[in-house]
Amino acid sequence: MGNLETAQSLPLDGFTGEILMPGAAGFDEARAVWNAMIDRRPAIITRCRTTDDVIAAVNHARASDLPISIRAGGHNVAGHAVCDDGLMIDLSLMRAVTVDAVRRIASVEGGALWRDVDAASQAHGLATPGGLISDTGVAGLTLSGGIGWLRARHGLSIDNLVAADVVTAEGKLVHTDADENPDLLWALKGGGGNFGVVVRFEFALHPIGPEVTFAAPIYAVEDGPGPIRAWRDFLARHGGLVGSLCEFSTAGGEDFPEESRGKRVYTLACVYNGDAAEGETLLQPLRELGGMVTDFSARMDYCDLQQLFDTLMPHGEYRCYWKARYLTELSDDMIDLAMKNALAAPSDVSISSLWNFGGATAEVAAEATAFGDRSMGWMYSLDGGWSDAKDDAANMAWSRNGWESAEPYGHYGRAYLNFPGHGEDGEALTRVSFGANYQRLVEVKTKYDPDNRFRFNQNVQPET
Repeated sequence: MGNLETAQSLPLDGFTGEILMPGAAGFDEARAVWNAMIDRRPAIITRCRTTDDVIAAVNHARASDLPISIRAGGHNVAGHAVCDDGLMIDLSLMRAVTVDAVRRIASVEGGALWRDVDAASQAHGLATPGGLISDTGVAGLTLSGGIGWLRARHGLSIDNLVAADVVTAEGKLVHTDADENPDLLWALKGGGGNFGVVVRFEFALHPIGPEVTFAAPIYAVEDGPGPIRAWRDFLARHGGLVGSLCEFSTAGGEDFPEESRGKRVYTLACVYNGDAAEGETLLQPLRELGGMVTDFSARMDYCDLQQLFDTLMPHGEYRCYWKARYLTELSDDMIDLAMKNALAAPSDVSISSLWNFGGATAEVAAEATAFGDRSMGWMYSLDGGWSDAKDDAANMAWSRNGWESAEPYGHYGRAYLNFPGHGEDGEALTRVSFGANYQRLVEVKTKYDPDNRFRFNQNVQPET
């Protein structure tokens, strides 16, 4: 793991941020991430304010022979942001977002959250595809794909990434776009945090909002799968216009009728990727599929939509284990399995979801981005959340077993690597998920990080 004494004594020439050692004020706060299960202790935390700070931190890690973990939003369920006995680069002080409304480009610092991007871009009536929770880091979500509400018309986050600035393992600042170092841009589009510290992203923006239509009729699991099957068939006709998921959860809180609280329910959550009035008309049939528990459908501000799910699993409050796999299609049997798994969840906090693809997401060729094959029609995720460490085994088993039970319906064994459990499936799952693109990723990794300094991720190992 390198020389820890050297790591904690060498100066970081020109560093303007904060340097935190074990035992220092703020150290424990800085190493805490969104998943309360993660309890790792870096040898040193460098809270960077500038690109030059990041370069100094990388050079320091190399001189000390330490691996590097990178924290942006700290939202990855496996806790890749924080390492034991290495150097953690904390980008949370680098959150600036600037928008060129004429060119429709957002320039985003590496530590920004999606709420930062949404606020800056919506000031101009623009947006780029982000996630479903606003305190997710832009970097982590984007680098492994980025699945959000706008995917039907505008694809994944990576499909809107047009350029980036990256500090490599050699401590060099490298720009990448379609013309300059295009191999690196290709790898950043789904290849994870394997290639360096991305200190700036450039995203294409699209006219969105400010008002959008969100449909969210909620049905009881005990009333059967009929509405889910109707929703599936509806999306077969309109999937190029609607980003959607069917989310299984437990009814709770004052927003639900008292008689439904504590029952398992599912929400047919949909966002129309266009004019709000058109969307309201198009999505109305999903609200007429039988007796509803309640209905959260509404026309709302886009930024409000992006924060709607923030309360599901607040930062640092729950212990979490998430697994997801792509599905070739959504058969009746797979729907029945998803309902069965939802009923078996040992925690009322846990959710599971069926996500649609198609539309602009499916139009990108497999070789065009590191993300790979886009022919999967759906995704199934099981997002375990609970409070007490004594319940770890039961809740992790629920998510893991549900994920494994869906394997017969899977898409060549591929998984969404932003929901990797705790990374225990290692190289085998990484290889199968990237498929034919894996060897090309190895070549890019070997070029930009031959010593595998950046290995706290779904790691692609270099040739050396």
